[in-house]
Amino acid sequence: MFKPEILAPAGQESSFLAALAAGADAVYCGLKHFSARSEADNFSLSQLSALTELARKKSARVYVAMNTLIKPEEPDKAGRLLDRLQRTVHPDAVIFSDIGLVDIARQVGMESELHLSTLGAFSTAAGQNQLEDMGVSRVVLPRELSIDEIKKVAAKSRVNLEVFVHGALCYGVSGRCWWSSFLGGKSGLRGRCVQPCRRSYEYKGRSLNYFSCLDLGLDVLVKTLLNLPGVKAWKIEGRKKGPHYVFYTVTAYRILRDNPDDPGARKEAHGLLQQALGRESTHYNFLPQRSFVPVSPAREPGSGKFLGTIKGGKKECYINPAISLLSGDLVRIGSQGNPGHRLIKIRKSVPAKGRFNLPAGCGPGMPVFLVDRQEPELLNLLQELNKQLSTVKIRSGASIFSYHKKPGLSKKASKALHLEVFRYAPKRKESVGLHLSLETQRNRIFGPVKTGWYFLPPVIWPGEEENWQKIIAGLIQKGARNFVLGSPWQAGLFKNPEILNIWAGPYANIANPAALAVLKEMGFNGAVLSPELSGEDLLSLASNACIHTGLVIRGLWPVCISRTFAKEAKPFLPFISPKKETFWAAKRDESFFIFPNWEINLTGFESELRQAGFSLFLHLKEPVPKKISLKDRPGLWNWEKGLL
Repeated sequence: MFKPEILAPAGQESSFLAALAAGADAVYCGLKHFSARSEADNFSLSQLSALTELARKKSARVYVAMNTLIKPEEPDKAGRLLDRLQRTVHPDAVIFSDIGLVDIARQVGMESELHLSTLGAFSTAAGQNQLEDMGVSRVVLPRELSIDEIKKVAAKSRVNLEVFVHGALCYGVSGRCWWSSFLGGKSGLRGRCVQPCRRSYEYKGRSLNYFSCLDLGLDVLVKTLLNLPGVKAWKIEGRKKGPHYVFYTVTAYRILRDNPDDPGARKEAHGLLQQALGRESTHYNFLPQRSFVPVSPAREPGSGKFLGTIKGGKKECYINPAISLLSGDLVRIGSQGNPGHRLIKIRKSVPAKGRFNLPAGCGPGMPVFLVDRQEPELLNLLQELNKQLSTVKIRSGASIFSYHKKPGLSKKASKALHLEVFRYAPKRKESVGLHLSLETQRNRIFGPVKTGWYFLPPVIWPGEEENWQKIIAGLIQKGARNFVLGSPWQAGLFKNPEILNIWAGPYANIANPAALAVLKEMGFNGAVLSPELSGEDLLSLASNACIHTGLVIRGLWPVCISRTFAKEAKPFLPFISPKKETFWAAKRDESFFIFPNWEINLTGFESELRQAGFSLFLHLKEPVPKKISLKDRPGLWNWEKGLL
């Protein structure tokens, strides 16, 4: 029987060592820069060099995540980091999300494998040829897929597949959430998400966590992934977790993998997962016949084991914990995302039901959770590995890498197309843009097909793939030539893309010259640049682009795209944040779009944008529900303040 590797997370040294102690086959971690988990401690190159040498002695592989959006001025910086990473660490693989890293890695002469992160938004079998041609050897599938959908992708696998089996669930599909950036420039695609989905929102006068998900936990269901062609790794999420969580989850899934038919082993593994201090878990969509909505608005949005509520008064408060507390344990006072929550480290052991005095001002009635612990047995294992780590020699290396851009196009500022993009085609004679859909009535075409522009969705799920191929083939047969794709990998849905005018759309998160260079190699004629970028970045990138560039100049932009929605709420009705921002949801085929009630509006900068060489301006004409009123507010997003 083929055994997929157990892939463990590590955001700090103790968690890395815990993964090795638990017998992980591979560990994934990030550096101080270009990491999609910037709030984790992460690693310096020298620190990771020693840890990687120790991992190799334990026959474990090491994957380094450089899985963030790369800004226009950063290919040099990313390349130098890659070069130094190769010289000092030489990891088994680099995990990336921005396709520009493929070109940068090629110029560096990177010898490690390239793995496409789930943030790279690969969700269908189509597109695997493109990945293989780029030299990508593995792709991390979205958490939203069912076992049947995973099988569909695996059946046509040209690259190895990695599947999440445990850990936190984002409300948004990975790579398809701009919520944090929209509210303040701290982008999830840059590893700086402030988790707006974990906050309480008011809906019909009641404030609950309508977008906060439970954890994913496949537990004994992982048996169905054994011997599935192409599935080479079971991935555990949790680079912000401590060693306790890493040790318990890795041990549990190793037991489940190695003893799939042993009831006693399954029971042992289940018990370990119950002690891992995560959130309550769900299998989400994994079983299509019994799918589960992971959003539970009334539940605690944070992780940890509930210990009880605070007693006493404001000046003297305490808790009688439901279980014993050990010295070194970490507890959270209050619910994550709510005002006043904080972390406290236990300095002295407290017996179950004993009294533990808390700092003044914690507030009676507040819940308390155990979020991390380091029991003596685990600490002993970590201390032994630390001794071995201290004897490992650290390699060093500098870099003078400089990224070589492809030559820019010769463009005239006067040639620019304004295109209105509709959800439902208006009855017009002139050409417009149309968001395509699996709903037949929404794909009615008015006006000349040959000059119309047809937009694919940001996510196409595996079960939808054949229908999308039919829709695309039908349009091409009628004369359609202009297509805007929701991701670069959707190019695999086209039989003869070279005869068409194919663009990467705004959902593709194109943000640097290296990404444009890769798109050019793939045969793309143009790219709508990421709306997240600042004005300075947009202007500089377009002025020297090697392919044509476009921009969303006005319209409603979704802050998030999800595959789930709370049963306690309905689309098209307002959700109000603690800061009185209004959002609403709309279902589009199998996905839910979360919109703000204000538009992007960069029309005041059109002259500058034309001069920079933009040749396509999109105006997104989203239908607004009757109970939603659009707010008149500056829609500049990150134009002035920039993307962090």
